[in-house]
Amino acid sequence: MSDNKNHPWLGLFLLGALLSTGIIIATLVISKTVERVKFQNQRIQVKGFAERAITSDIAVWSGQITTRSPELVTAYDNLQADLEKVLAYLQQKGIRKEDVSIPSVITTIQYKRTEQGMTTNIVEGYNLVQTVSITSPNIEQIAEIANEVTVLIKEGIEFDSFSPQYFYTKLDNMKIELLGEATKNAGMRAKQLAENSGSKVGSLKYASQGVFQITPVYSTQVSDYGTYDTTTIEKSVKAVVTMEYSIR
Repeated sequence: MSDNKNHPWLGLFLLGALLSTGIIIATLVISKTVERVKFQNQRIQVKGFAERAITSDIAVWSGQITTRSPELVTAYDNLQADLEKVLAYLQQKGIRKEDVSIPSVITTIQYKRTEQGMTTNIVEGYNLVQTVSITSPNIEQIAEIANEVTVLIKEGIEFDSFSPQYFYTKLDNMKIELLGEATKNAGMRAKQLAENSGSKVGSLKYASQGVFQITPVYSTQVSDYGTYDTTTIEKSVKAVVTMEYSIR
């Protein structure tokens, strides 16, 4: 009789033990599943950089001649005379005619003002401006001319010399190489970061090309829209890419 009374309790005990074991196993399975899902969804985002020094291979320089006279014809004749002197100076410096550009003359009419400063319809004189531009691969020659051309002022020529601009014409060919180097750099960064955390880099999930930064050497200037320095002969080209990898 005693065994029959204990039997139901034994069954309940075994049932409870089985349920407890099942819950523990289920919890472990779910825990491992969640951990695996979270681990598989982990990603790492890195930026890759590539930089290369370049030397400008073409220069652009401009200067302006200005003449003034109460008579338009006189102002124009004076402008032509001054232009011939400027062109002779450039030829003496070894500049080729085909490298010189001479756009149209800009004419501004000066109107007489009253004592109160009001503009009238009476023509007082004319201002004429002639721009002279040079585009040349002879970088040093252009830099020298930009610094010395104002000696023409001694000849009575009203001349303004602008700062030369320096460009690199082979940048398109270099961009592909720099992007490749920046991509490799991003991969190395991702691998190092993953290894430091005891993980491994998986497949590439996302890639974005940044803008190119063309700056003076040693410059830290950065712009979201990219920069293109034209003030220096020696420059630095920087390429940036953003890469996102899965972690396993």
